[in-house]
Amino acid sequence: MDLVRRFSSEAYVQALSSWTWLEGLERSKPVLANAFGDVFLQAPDGSFSFLGTVEGSLVPTWPDAASLQAAVNTREAQEQYLLSHLVHAAAEAGMDPGPDQVLSFTVPPVLGGELSVENIEPADFVVSVNIAGQVHEQVRSLPPGTPVTDVRIR
Repeated sequence: MDLVRRFSSEAYVQALSSWTWLEGLERSKPVLANAFGDVFLQAPDGSFSFLGTVEGSLVPTWPDAASLQAAVNTREAQEQYLLSHLVHAAAEAGMDPGPDQVLSFTVPPVLGGELSVENIEPADFVVSVNIAGQVHEQVRSLPPGTPVTDVRIR
């Protein structure tokens, strides 16, 4: 299973439409995603950011394409940004996302789901990333440890 995935411009627009609450996202262009739908975005100045759907954050990380490429060639960055150990575990468990799919957490980690292969399933890229954005927007102002009893999906 590939560690990175590429989607159409329209798919990125639809997937990221629920993440507009993140400052800086509107100025960046999606370039590629990892197998979990986390998105690598390029800013107008050529720098790259990482949209982590598990953490619900947009982090400027690399000053240019060469820095991004050099980073993802390391085992540490593959683990941190590509979740390589979970991708390999999912493949060993027989999961094989289709061309418009990513691996998705059945229960999002922000809601208490585990970062484990038992909590992963293939899901549509647009739906998975869009739902993650909606969930993060709803819980972002809650104090850590607050029980979440209701999440609304549009």
